[in-house]
Amino acid sequence: LHLSAVKLAELHSDLKIQEKDELSWKKLKAEGLDEDGEKEAKLRRNLNVIMAKYGMNGKKDSQLVDTNYIKDGTESDILDDPRLEKLWSKAKTSGKFSDEELDKLWREFKHHKEKIREYNILLETVSRTEDIHKNVINPSEENLVKEEILHNKHRELKDKLRSINQGFERLRKVSHQGYDTTSEFEEPRVIDLWDMAKSANFTEKELESFREELKHFEAKIEKHHHYQKQLEISHQKLKHIEGTGDKDHLNRNKEKYAMLEEKTKELGYKVKKHLQDLSSRISQGLQHNEL
Repeated sequence: LHLSAVKLAELHSDLKIQEKDELSWKKLKAEGLDEDGEKEAKLRRNLNVIMAKYGMNGKKDSQLVDTNYIKDGTESDILDDPRLEKLWSKAKTSGKFSDEELDKLWREFKHHKEKIREYNILLETVSRTEDIHKNVINPSEENLVKEEILHNKHRELKDKLRSINQGFERLRKVSHQGYDTTSEFEEPRVIDLWDMAKSANFTEKELESFREELKHFEAKIEKHHHYQKQLEISHQKLKHIEGTGDKDHLNRNKEKYAMLEEKTKELGYKVKKHLQDLSSRISQGLQHNEL
């Protein structure tokens, strides 16, 4: 797959979560609690997202190249969206961003592309389910259950589309105006969660509590970013030392690399599980709004 050290650590974290979710589903299935197959379908969608994200679905353009995007100048052919490419080009040439801010903005663009990919995978799944449902001649109780599943999937599509639209508006605003120094959050995933939380059915007290939790979550993400950078530096150093033939130096750096790799995997897993929990809570609040 030619994945970098950071991407391999991220893949490990994603697969660890997928494995845990599948084990939970097997227990539910054994107890007869997934008769409609909705949880199994969601697991399959999640796996499809992982395969697309890391270029394991057989599509050459599906994997985000994990190099220094800004310095390599290869970012425009990765975004796969003319509107995003135009915004990114404008931001790069505007002179409103430092190198660090451009790096942060590029993470926002990558995050937005991931959201679009997940939306398209879900849309494809819903379309297939609808086609199967339309071909059923005799209505039954089972079909009523499937209608409810379709309703839930459409609601999930609606939530994802709302998030995509909000995200694009933010990218458009930031690309034109630069970063707001008074902005509450900096991490793209946290900004998304906060924007959606403000639209959900939370009381003022619940929203304030959620804001504090998001601050802790952002600190956790920043710590993960720090270890990702250290892991990449260690990986590059290790490759350099391998060419020198210094075995003692090589062994010491291998130990350091292994430690950083394990810590990066552990933090990546914690970040993604925390993100799942926060997203689930917001989704419940948004659904309550529609009732």
